[in-house]
Amino acid sequence: MGAHSSDHPAPAILSEVKPVTIPRAELVQHHHDFHWITEKICGIVEGKTPVWWWWCFGLAAIIASFTLSGLVYLVSTGVGVWGHANPVNWAWDIVNFVFWIGIGHAGTLISAILCLLRQKWRTSINRAAEAMTIFAVVCAAIFPVFHVGRIWFAVMPGYLFPFPNSNGIWQNFRSPLEWDVFAVSTYGTVSVLFWYIGLIPDLGTLRDRFTRAGNLVKARIYGFFAMGWRGSNRQWSNYEMAYLILAGVSTPLVLSVHTIVSFDFAVSLLPGWHTTIFPPYFVAGAIFSGFGMVLTLMLPLRAIYRLEDLITQYHIDCMCKIVLATGTMVGYAYSMEFFIAWYGANPYEGFAFINRAFGHYAWAYWIMIGCNVITPQFFWFKSIRNNTTLVWVLSIFVNVGMWFERFVIIVTSLARDFLPSSWGYYSPSIVEIFTFFGTFGVFSVLFLLFIRFVPIMPMSEVKAVIPAADPHGSDKH
Repeated sequence: MGAHSSDHPAPAILSEVKPVTIPRAELVQHHHDFHWITEKICGIVEGKTPVWWWWCFGLAAIIASFTLSGLVYLVSTGVGVWGHANPVNWAWDIVNFVFWIGIGHAGTLISAILCLLRQKWRTSINRAAEAMTIFAVVCAAIFPVFHVGRIWFAVMPGYLFPFPNSNGIWQNFRSPLEWDVFAVSTYGTVSVLFWYIGLIPDLGTLRDRFTRAGNLVKARIYGFFAMGWRGSNRQWSNYEMAYLILAGVSTPLVLSVHTIVSFDFAVSLLPGWHTTIFPPYFVAGAIFSGFGMVLTLMLPLRAIYRLEDLITQYHIDCMCKIVLATGTMVGYAYSMEFFIAWYGANPYEGFAFINRAFGHYAWAYWIMIGCNVITPQFFWFKSIRNNTTLVWVLSIFVNVGMWFERFVIIVTSLARDFLPSSWGYYSPSIVEIFTFFGTFGVFSVLFLLFIRFVPIMPMSEVKAVIPAADPHGSDKH
């Protein structure tokens, strides 16, 4: 009888149990209405171009010219102007390619995976992250195309594109370098479509606002890209279905693109590369660096345009936690590489990792460890996550560390191959240095044009997360 009563507590006890309702964080603070959101986001595009934008655009254009000059010199002179040579035949070109592809991962992750998981906090940052993805892919595409030296061969049939030339020569489809062509081009295409589909309702809004303001030139330009958007029920239904389908298509691409990039190394037999941990390790690292770049870009925009009510502390907190989680995964992968090298008892593999940590490139390895393993651990502390200046500085360290990770993986494994007689020390040439740093100018020029002429947030999605959009009112069902 006692056991029976303990298994089934009395109703009086159950009536005293009152579950705690945890309040959800406000994604738009200070109870702003639909009109305020429209005015705030459209005002950035409609207002006069600020002076700081011109200064930043001019500086970015000058830096971008470094890449243009470096590529012209490369094509006119030959690929020997870059510093790679035996045994390091892959150097900054592949390092920078993998780095920029990784930067672009956060945009599609925020838009696709978080959309399918119904994470509403993505709404204030997804469009800028998607734009970042496209611009990063543009920067990444520069290096594998131009590292062939004779750029015309890269676009002629029978070299990169799958068309036989007059000699009937086809690409080697068993090569992961050829897989990269398909993976990155598909990823870039879907990313552009995903970004553009999300823009259409906001372009229609800008068209109507410029029409009312009497600026017919801009009204026609935005109207052309709005594709006849009128906001009817049928258009919204088709829009949401298209957006959902693209989110479903993009989700496997997020996981597959950097997995295929990792195959550039993992399918080889070179010590330090031939490991099965590379695909998940590269994907986690790409998300890690991508969110680091989102924080690097969004925090200054938040301060400049006074977007604290739209990009709240909750958004920053969520991104910091993702950086912490993926950074911990990357640190785990670093330790597992050493464990597998020891456990596999392969002397060449063991030497490759000992050489990374204590060899000629030890300085690069420990910069990587400091930035990628130690830096994210600061995000355990809420006081640090609440300090936007410190978060911004730490996000820069994350990006620096992820570039050094790619450098360490590629260069240290090649510089010490199987034959000690062919060992060498790689140093980048001035052309490589200028070409790489110029890509930051290319990226910045494109991003500055984006924030000047395109709404940086999807107005309809931001409006959907405020209480006024709840059809049940204050009941919050």
